[in-house]
Amino acid sequence: MAKKLLVLFLILNMFIPFATGDEIGNVINQNEFPAGEKVLPAEMKESDFVISGSVEKNIDMTLENCIQIALGNNPQITMAINDTLAADARIKQVWSNYFPTISWQTGYTRIRQLQLSDAIRENLEYDYYLLGQISLQQMLYDFGVTQNQATVRKLDYKAYKKSFEATVNDVIFQTKDAYYNLLYAYEYKRVAQDTVDKYQLFYNQAKAFYQSGMNPKVDVTIAETNLSNAKLNLIQADNSVSLAIAKLNNVMGVPYMEKYDVPERLQFKPVNLTFEQAIDIARESRPELKMAELKVEEAHQTVKLAKKSYFPTISVEGQYQRGGRHINSNYGFNAGAYLTFPAINGMLIRNEIKEAKYLYDKELANAKNTQNAIYLEIQNAYLKLEEKRNQLPVTILQVKQAKENYELSYGRYRVGEGNPTELKDAENTYEQAQLNYYTALYQYNSARAQLEKAIGKNISDTDEFIEFTSP
Repeated sequence: MAKKLLVLFLILNMFIPFATGDEIGNVINQNEFPAGEKVLPAEMKESDFVISGSVEKNIDMTLENCIQIALGNNPQITMAINDTLAADARIKQVWSNYFPTISWQTGYTRIRQLQLSDAIRENLEYDYYLLGQISLQQMLYDFGVTQNQATVRKLDYKAYKKSFEATVNDVIFQTKDAYYNLLYAYEYKRVAQDTVDKYQLFYNQAKAFYQSGMNPKVDVTIAETNLSNAKLNLIQADNSVSLAIAKLNNVMGVPYMEKYDVPERLQFKPVNLTFEQAIDIARESRPELKMAELKVEEAHQTVKLAKKSYFPTISVEGQYQRGGRHINSNYGFNAGAYLTFPAINGMLIRNEIKEAKYLYDKELANAKNTQNAIYLEIQNAYLKLEEKRNQLPVTILQVKQAKENYELSYGRYRVGEGNPTELKDAENTYEQAQLNYYTALYQYNSARAQLEKAIGKNISDTDEFIEFTSP
């Protein structure tokens, strides 16, 4: 049923000269325009997980590689590209007003003239054939309406280009944040593995003390419980890595990619950029600001277009017919130039102009709102970056202190002076200090990526990267 409606729509809206078969306009290339069910995820094979020419199994994935894959595979970018191409096609649709319009018509009519038959007291009935009627119409000038429409479409096209840039900017941020989250998950797993190793030493020591009769069985039980909890935490940390990989793959647009190696670790990358410099960069680089300006100009052009609703058009038209009472008995033609005024509804046009003016004022307010929102976004990212940068030295100091406290507690326990509770508290404090450090480092990198998104430009690394490593 849907296919029949599509065919009927094409017949009513398109005049195809000398169509001689049902195949014209009736066959859809299924490879180019697949049905809805064809684009659903199919059953995946292991060979389908390998991306030819870019990422293969067991390859090291850097942040740069991830961004390149995301820019080539993320569907948001594909959608933005097609929106831009569609906007460009709409410009050409407007300019088509200056191209000639050709139509062809044929038909058969059985005529009975009622009024004439009454006048001559005789039925006047006959067949009328229209073998063919070809019409050609050319618009010469419409007093700037088409040019104004094209200007609106051009501004719309430029806005879509800026929207594409904004999408790329957002995808890069999502990729960076997901990548940093994966690095944090690996650090979390390393800390969990280190905790398991330490509790294993604790358990071995407690068991040795118990077998030698130095300590009671409860020490072994406590150590065994702590080791089990640490192993459970390690399982959760390993699953966090898998979830982080799945999130990164989804952002890159390749959700079926298998696990891969990540050689990088979380780093501290200094940002030598003042808040005022960030604002200045955003004014030049943030695509949303440029898009807001284009929307204001587009609304302004729409007001001018609405005021041209009264303007006529100048056109020429020619027509050739062949047919008559017999299928090919006669012919005729006509040609002329026309000055065509539109049907004028003063109240309608006046309110259309008012609507366009109100929408123009709305775009002015929207541009101001966009500017304020971007200013707040930059401010939030910059302040968060400063906060995390100031937290990092404190977290490093906490790691050093917690490690020293753990080593002292473990040393006391090894010589029989400490107790399991003291050692457990020291180990938990050391583990939490490491996690606090890596959390702050991840949040710092995430805030840096957020600031880069907010200003619409990557921050150049003028200094060498400094990697803070826990003692």
